[in-house]
Amino acid sequence: MQLNIQTKHAFTVKEFCKSYAIGRTTAYEEIKSGRLQSRKVGRRTLILRIDADNWLADLPAGGPQEQAA
Repeated sequence: MQLNIQTKHAFTVKEFCKSYAIGRTTAYEEIKSGRLQSRKVGRRTLILRIDADNWLADLPAGGPQEQAA
């Protein structure tokens, strides 16, 4: 089953990891640090799409690093 990221309102951690190409350990580290918001429904952890998009937008830009003078 292929996920349609445009229609999902919330992701399980597994779906989030697949959609955003990160591992479960990294996802839980981001949640624990407060950089990624999550919600609990019983034992299930959900990540709202808006929170996932905000997390992605807040990541540092990649590319060449500036050299110190």
